[in-house]
Amino acid sequence: MTIKQRYEGVLSYFAATQPNPQTELHYRTPFELLVAVILSAQCTDERVNKVTPALFESYPTAAIMAGARVEDILEHIRSISYPNSKANHLHDMARMLVDKHQGEVPDTMEALTALPGVGRKTANVMLGIVWGKATIPVDTHVFRVSHRIGLSSGKTPADVERDLTRHIPEAQRFKAHHWLLLHGRYVCKAQRPDCAHCALTALCKQYARQAKDAPSTTV
Repeated sequence: MTIKQRYEGVLSYFAATQPNPQTELHYRTPFELLVAVILSAQCTDERVNKVTPALFESYPTAAIMAGARVEDILEHIRSISYPNSKANHLHDMARMLVDKHQGEVPDTMEALTALPGVGRKTANVMLGIVWGKATIPVDTHVFRVSHRIGLSSGKTPADVERDLTRHIPEAQRFKAHHWLLLHGRYVCKAQRPDCAHCALTALCKQYARQAKDAPSTTV
């Protein structure tokens, strides 16, 4: 199977079964989404969605969050992974939005990644969801699934992003991020991939390798 055939098969399957994938984070404004994505680093969306309603009620805008004490922000997010560093990031991010962007979330990679707590993956999420840019954020799920299926052998998230961008049509790039992320979250899990219920086994490089290496049961 060629790499082109593998990509075409994977994209065709997802386009047919999940034509309009969406983020599972709950938000109402670009600022709320940015806060939620920062909190989601190494944490589940489910957990983030449990703490953000009260957090957003207390700090609905960058200006209000910038004026809060870090200790008060921390009280809202104690159940999130790395709460201390994330509380500091949220406060400093909000302050920079107020000081440099009139309290609004910027719409460029350069400006977004200059914000505390915002890396390339988070910036790509914002650009894709809020502004409809053809980005491919690479988180741990996208990285893992891309390797297992055989879409990329890149050693870093940036390498995988370049491979996916090279092979995926612009119109499908951000959808492909959601497709691979959700597949990794619910089917191709990190510890126990559910190959028995995966519709992509015929296209999956790792599955083919495992089938080849499996001991014969014939007698």
